[in-house]
Amino acid sequence: MAERSTAAVDVADNSDEASLTAQADQSTADGVAKNRERDTDSDEVQESTRTDGAGTTSPPELHSGHKLARRYRLEECVTRLDGFSSWRAVDEKLRRAVGVHILPADHSRARSVLAAARSSALLGDPRFVQVLDAVEENDVVYVVHEWLPDATELTTLLASGPLEPYDAYQMVSQVSSAMAAAHREGLAHLRLNPNAVLRASTGQWRIRGLAVNAALRGVSSDTPQRTDTEAIGALLYAALTQRWPYESDAYGLSGLPKDIGLIAPDQVRAGVHRGLSELSMRALVNDGATASRHESPCTTPEELVKAIGEMPRIRPPEPAFTAPPEYQRTTYQQGTYGRQTPRPGVTQPIPTPPPPLQSRTGKALKWAVSGLLIAALGLGSWQLADALMDQSGKKEGPGETQTNDGNDKSPKKPISKPITISAARDFDPLGDQTEKPSDVGKVYDNSTATYWQTDFYLSPDFGRLKSGVGIILDLGKTQQVGKVTVKFVGDTSVELRAASSNAGSEPTSLDAYPKVAEGSGTTVQLKPGKSLRSRYLLVWLTKLPLQPDDGKWRGRVADIKVTS
Repeated sequence: MAERSTAAVDVADNSDEASLTAQADQSTADGVAKNRERDTDSDEVQESTRTDGAGTTSPPELHSGHKLARRYRLEECVTRLDGFSSWRAVDEKLRRAVGVHILPADHSRARSVLAAARSSALLGDPRFVQVLDAVEENDVVYVVHEWLPDATELTTLLASGPLEPYDAYQMVSQVSSAMAAAHREGLAHLRLNPNAVLRASTGQWRIRGLAVNAALRGVSSDTPQRTDTEAIGALLYAALTQRWPYESDAYGLSGLPKDIGLIAPDQVRAGVHRGLSELSMRALVNDGATASRHESPCTTPEELVKAIGEMPRIRPPEPAFTAPPEYQRTTYQQGTYGRQTPRPGVTQPIPTPPPPLQSRTGKALKWAVSGLLIAALGLGSWQLADALMDQSGKKEGPGETQTNDGNDKSPKKPISKPITISAARDFDPLGDQTEKPSDVGKVYDNSTATYWQTDFYLSPDFGRLKSGVGIILDLGKTQQVGKVTVKFVGDTSVELRAASSNAGSEPTSLDAYPKVAEGSGTTVQLKPGKSLRSRYLLVWLTKLPLQPDDGKWRGRVADIKVTS
């Protein structure tokens, strides 16, 4: 069954669009945007697509300082192209920066832009730059979206070199997962390129222009899922090699040499991660066999997410260890505080301490202490022997002997002992595969002042994006588990899940951890209903509290204790 999308990729001619943009820049008093977050207009994706006719309506005459709806004050023109313009603006009501796309109401694409913006706003996925408003007013259609001043485009990141394997892995994981969620709701991006992918200061990757950027340019595709999947493959290829996987240069990246075709990233640049190289080829090469071994091609974001999940997880690089400075003794520690420092080269005499207790009083004191010790030892021995004699007399009467038939009906209660947590890691199999991994060690550092926290969400049920996130605890070996005590910041719902005692290695899927206990509160004691032996435990958060310090829904785990 053929796929169909109203918003799809564009293959406009680069040179024509560049000249239009240059003319617009020269004629615009506001100039070109200098902010890192710019619209995705300077380069186009090198793909086979089709576009409708461009609207002939002239863009509205706007200028810096103009207000829309008496609220959005235009500040700087980012793009003026093909009948529409894009601006950096200020929402004076909420006092924050926003982005605005503006086009005449009689523009040939005005209806499709409004429909795409409203559909994108309904998705409400925090992995996408959110559409805040879509309005037709006074013969003008405008779409208001988030403006991320602390975010950096992938184009800017690649200008200084390819990404590290861990960063490239995080980028393709998060982008693929986000696009799979969008396609499940019937939305496509179709202009997914390095200008549309942003990395926030928190390390989270965000996608802007879902459906809207393609609608602004009248772009469509008969196979939107395949189009977006190939675009993700191109992003990963560029992240690994700092080259665009086509012959033409684009987005500040050099294209591949002509007449050699598409070659794998690990053949373009030495040291490229082999698994990521193969993954990019599976997303790019969709006709016939792939260029790397014999894996099947990935034609949808969902297939790409599955392929990423089957890869060995790429760990973040170890932090560089800086040797502490050599310990410097101060004059106070050397015992010269308040004294005159001796001249160099002069040997200072060391006074000999007097022998301890050599006077007549000292000798008498020694004899007195020795006598007291001897008397105390004798008294203690006599009292101990007397107590033992009394106990023996009570147990054995005349003619009686003590027997032990071994039928003691009061079994001894096993003693609960603490179990050491040898390692822990974040666990997010239903999302982008990562959840603040650098802070996981804080859950077992014996301090409740520090904590591991989740990303923020739009509701206590993770914005309806997934059923939960958690932490996997490695106990070092299979042990008897009696209780797990978890301390939270805020009232949190949690489940205790445990892998099978026969698990030879750490499981990577949620189904491999059956639920054994659950609870909620700020201090939760999770006791399995029956005897439990396991090496790998999963503390799985299912409902998040609203944190008062930042007003966001997120979980915070301050401490975890495991006892037998």
